[in-house]
Amino acid sequence: MRRNLLSLCLSLSLMAAAPAGVYAAQNDANTAPAIASQTLRNLSWTPLVPPVTQDVTLGTASREINQGDIQGAVAAFALPADRGSLEITLTSIAAGKTVYAPNVLVLDEQMRPAAFYPSSYFPYQQPGIVSSDRLEGTLKLTPALGQKQIFLLVYTTRQDLAGSTQMVNPAKAYAAGVGNAVPDIPDPVARHTPTGTLSLKVTAEQKTGNVMIGQIFPSSAPAAAPVVVGSTAPAAAPAAPVKPDAPMLDDSESYFNDAIKKAVKAGNVDKALKLLDEAERLGSKTARQTFIDSVKR
Repeated sequence: MRRNLLSLCLSLSLMAAAPAGVYAAQNDANTAPAIASQTLRNLSWTPLVPPVTQDVTLGTASREINQGDIQGAVAAFALPADRGSLEITLTSIAAGKTVYAPNVLVLDEQMRPAAFYPSSYFPYQQPGIVSSDRLEGTLKLTPALGQKQIFLLVYTTRQDLAGSTQMVNPAKAYAAGVGNAVPDIPDPVARHTPTGTLSLKVTAEQKTGNVMIGQIFPSSAPAAAPVVVGSTAPAAAPAAPVKPDAPMLDDSESYFNDAIKKAVKAGNVDKALKLLDEAERLGSKTARQTFIDSVKR
């Protein structure tokens, strides 16, 4: 009994000491689109046990929710609530000129909304040497004591589907990353779609996160029995690596081909090979032949 009281006091003191901005996402749970409780309970919740990285492809065969503002494929995850605070990095990977704009609703063990992260919480990130165009954000959550699981629902909305994301031309991003002159070429725009590719990285630690999930004091109203999922169901198989849906833009092709030629001519074959790998990852159809022809000369 004394141990439980001590834990409760520690939780309360941590909450009192936190700045007001810490609870912004939790308070926003009231502004999240309403979802019928039966709809939530009918979803197939994929269990994730940290540390874990899970890739998910949301396609036309994926489970959808089409209620109110919510429109399109969704991803549902169950996370342990007894391993300390959870740090969750959610990435939505752009494919060609499309990207899924994620929103996240966090639910406590009783499947009550506890925190809401709108799509604006997941800003655009430029491509790098080993990363592609993406929308990305990190959630830091602390489950309240006494819970076994909390739930994470990822979805998109009608408003998101009406929008788009301004990206950075990969040739520009690569040039800036390696210290080359940034070419003056146009940037692509990705339209938002009801399907896409997600990646979640989940870690657990004993430190307190930003948002408390669940109630510290028991609710006076009778609560539904806790929902425990995933005790026997295996985790979904990782998705295959994302491949470009569309060929590279002509300006980008020219930039990479010229850079490959210059690198080979300067005797820097390692740099030429890195340029070749990056170009092909981004959808180039001519970079390999350019490299071969340059080496033969």
